[in-house]
Amino acid sequence: MEDFIASGIHDLSISKVLKWAASTVMIFGGVVPFIPQYREIRRKGDAEGFSLYVCLVLLISNILRILFWCGKKFELPLLIQSMIMNITMLFMIHICVSVKNKSQIIRGPERLFTDFEWRYFWQWTDFTSYIEFLLSLTLLCSLVTFVLQDSSVYIEALGFLALLTEAMLAIPQLLQNFRNKSTEGMSVLMVVMWMMGDCFKTTYFVLRDAPAQFWLCGCLQIAIDVFILGQVYCREVLVNLPLFWGKLFHGLLSWKNTSFKL
Repeated sequence: MEDFIASGIHDLSISKVLKWAASTVMIFGGVVPFIPQYREIRRKGDAEGFSLYVCLVLLISNILRILFWCGKKFELPLLIQSMIMNITMLFMIHICVSVKNKSQIIRGPERLFTDFEWRYFWQWTDFTSYIEFLLSLTLLCSLVTFVLQDSSVYIEALGFLALLTEAMLAIPQLLQNFRNKSTEGMSVLMVVMWMMGDCFKTTYFVLRDAPAQFWLCGCLQIAIDVFILGQVYCREVLVNLPLFWGKLFHGLLSWKNTSFKL
């Protein structure tokens, strides 16, 4: 028994521990940035600053990535990450829909997936509609993948589409900020954690010799994160800085006038 334990400790090298740690970060690291955003929505009772299309992008990309794994096996932690991310996005959708419904002073008409109105796509008023759409999408994509599972071209294209879609994760938030002409309501911490996570996972993909689709799309995600942080910089520094200097100048004038009176 002692020899068995000693052998196990000997096999537990630093490289293995680091590998397990990296895999754990890969599995759970992607959902961590959404925790501050979830808490902010719940605390303020306002979901207008967060784009639900972020959830749509991640759900589609992770559904496609799971199907890609069925056709071309890659590391198990990446598969588990996709499953956990989908569950997290469902929580985000649920809180956003609940908050928006509660904040309505005058109850508007219900918008359901089964109405099949394109102009209200992904703007449904009940959580069940989002589930129905995702189940329909998963079923359709699964059938196509089952039929074309022997086509290497289709499987590679599926993987590239899954990761390219994920790379577009921050685009809806970028556009939302642009339309609002503000980053108010968006968790800056969420975006910073996005960028840190994207840098980590891109490095992980390169070191672990993951398929090229993974690290190429990772680089694209980092670039988009930088653009969003640029929007934050423009709002906080370029817009608010003149206001700061104006208040400072006004304060100096008031102090000067008070001094002369004395």
